[in-house]
Amino acid sequence: MTSTADNSIRSIGILGAGRVGAALARRSVAAGYDVRIATARPAAEISLLTEILTPGATAASAAELADTDLTIVAIPLRKYRELDPSLFAGRAVVDVMNYWAPTDGTQADFESDHRTSSEIIQGHLTGSRLVKTFNHIGYHELETDHRPSGAVDRRALAVAGDHDQTRWAVAGVIDRLGFDAVDAGPLAAGRALQPGTEIFNGSHSAPRLSHLLAEACAQVAV
Repeated sequence: MTSTADNSIRSIGILGAGRVGAALARRSVAAGYDVRIATARPAAEISLLTEILTPGATAASAAELADTDLTIVAIPLRKYRELDPSLFAGRAVVDVMNYWAPTDGTQADFESDHRTSSEIIQGHLTGSRLVKTFNHIGYHELETDHRPSGAVDRRALAVAGDHDQTRWAVAGVIDRLGFDAVDAGPLAAGRALQPGTEIFNGSHSAPRLSHLLAEACAQVAV
């Protein structure tokens, strides 16, 4: 997938300055992206934190992330309803969040809905072009497992989303950050990436990840 991936993304906005958001910001800066990071607090209040934790990134407000080519949402999943859908309408968005009841507590929204967590987020962020990825790699692994293109031990990450062009654009970002991108297909296929799955629990090469995705698809079809 990465050999012909779209490389149109030039700037990345990251909503969330926790461990995952900060790790993604550092990798994105290292990969040469223009990176802006935001939280629920005003930009002025997180500017020092940004300088320390994510040097090279710029502190911004959540609204200012709309000026970037891609927005990565890396907040606690329980806060997803606090997101203003109007800020994401028409935009490419990456969901890195997970629903994991054993650690985050039971959340009725996700227990009573047959959809995947990312499909629920897409339903809230109406009009966005949402992609699920980066949820099946640890934040520390983002900074240790990246490899140059073509490396025999390069790790792969899956990309699920209902908009083909957005999946390809995000695949280009994954490649530039140092990982192979494997097309998982529609957003519903993100079920194979959720906590408890073999994909979530392990580190896989592109061929192995493709095999696991095919197996998951076959099980759903039965």
